[in-house]
Order: sequence, then structure tokens, then C-alpha cells
Amino acid sequence: MIHPLIVAYATMVRREVLRFSRAWFRTLLPPMMNTWLYFLIFGSLIGPRIGTMGGCPYASFMMPGLVMMSVIVSSYTNVASSVYSARFQRYIEEVLVAPVPRWLSVAGFVTGGVIRGILVGLLVLAVAACFVPVSFHAPLHGVLMLLLSSVLFSLGGFLNALYAGSFDDISVVPTLLLTPLIYLGGVFYTVDVLPPFWESVSRLNPLLHVISVFRYGFLGVADAPLELSYAVTLLLMVLLFLWAVLLIRGRR
Repeated sequence: MIHPLIVAYATMVRREVLRFSRAWFRTLLPPMMNTWLYFLIFGSLIGPRIGTMGGCPYASFMMPGLVMMSVIVSSYTNVASSVYSARFQRYIEEVLVAPVPRWLSVAGFVTGGVIRGILVGLLVLAVAACFVPVSFHAPLHGVLMLLLSSVLFSLGGFLNALYAGSFDDISVVPTLLLTPLIYLGGVFYTVDVLPPFWESVSRLNPLLHVISVFRYGFLGVADAPLELSYAVTLLLMVLLFLWAVLLIRGRR
């Protein structure tokens, strides 16, 4: 007999997956189109003029960052919109009164974001393969950071939705905080090319560590020590998870 908690978790995950898969034209297709445009403009037109970055052809250097950018945005927005919609439609009340632990409720929403983030990452990688040869230097690091980053930013979206007072608030954090951190996190450049002061500032950006490890998985180059990057990512993930559980308990 299947344990009731497993049934509850699987039900939440199934709902989340159905939610974004039914609207695939606006949840899965846009990241692929954006990646195609990035490679067309930066990879094919500007890339040859730049030459190499971090010892790699520019288009190849840019590829892991673009994949991770799509994963981060997709994971974050999926959970943020889902949780806020649940609040708006009063569905969240059914989740809170259900006889399941609060951490399981958080895990159900987050898993939906993780699945969408990983699926988008694979689709974007397939688009990137049309422009640059895709090879793996350390695939385990790439897969592990793909999973960890999806969890981390799904939790960020969960917290954003709990604090949001309107649908407009869902887009404020990604626009004013997440997007600048992504673009300043080494998607299009290595921090070694920055002046010393700005290089030091950039190394405080947690997204730099996420992108750095993911790029190492493909190309074998990284902007930060792998141990430090994993430590920063895991610490933030644990803190956000505990924060989310405490907040949702307070809404019971």
C-alpha cells in the first residue's frame, strides 16, 4: 500500500506539471526562442568579433550561461505564479488544512518548478546544439548544479509569492533583482576581465557560483572554486527552505 504522504506529494506534483504543460506555448516555447535569438545575435554576429572568452570560443562559453539563465527564470516564475494563483483562488487554504506536513506542501510546489526548470534547460540545450558543439567535461557537476539551482530558485519563487500583494508584485523581484543578478553573474563574460573592484563585487553574486559550476561541467572552466560555489548554493537553499516552511506554517 502506498503511503498517504507519497500520494499527497505525487498529487501536488502532478497538478503542477499539468499546470505548465497545458500552456506549453508560453511556458516552454519562449525560452527556446530567446536562446535562438541570443545565439543568432551574440553567437553568430558578435561572437566572431570577440574571439575567445575564458580560453573557449565565445559562443561555446556563452552556452552554459544561457541554459542556466533559462532554468533559473523558469523555475522561479513557475512556482511564484503557481503559489500566488493558489492564494488568489483560495486553493492554498485546501493545502494548509490538509493533514500533511508543511514541508511536504513546500516540496510539492517546488518540485513542479524543478521539473519545469530542468525540462526548459534540456530544450534550450537542444537549441544551443544547433549552433555550437556540445561536449561535457564533468557531467556530474553539470547535472548536480542543474538540480540544485532549480530547487534554489523555485524556493525563491515560493517566497516571492507568499509576500506578493498582487500579480504585479510577482514580476517586481525578477525584474529588479533576479535579472540584474543573472546578467552580472557571468553569463556573457568571465569576471577575470573586470577591474579588480568590480571583480570582487561580482564574486559576492550567488548566481556567479551557480553559473560557474554549471559552465565547469561543460567546458572545464570556472570563475570560483567548486567547493565554495557548492557551499554557497547549498547554504542558500537550506535557508530559503526553512524560511518557506516557517512562513507557510504561520498561514495555517
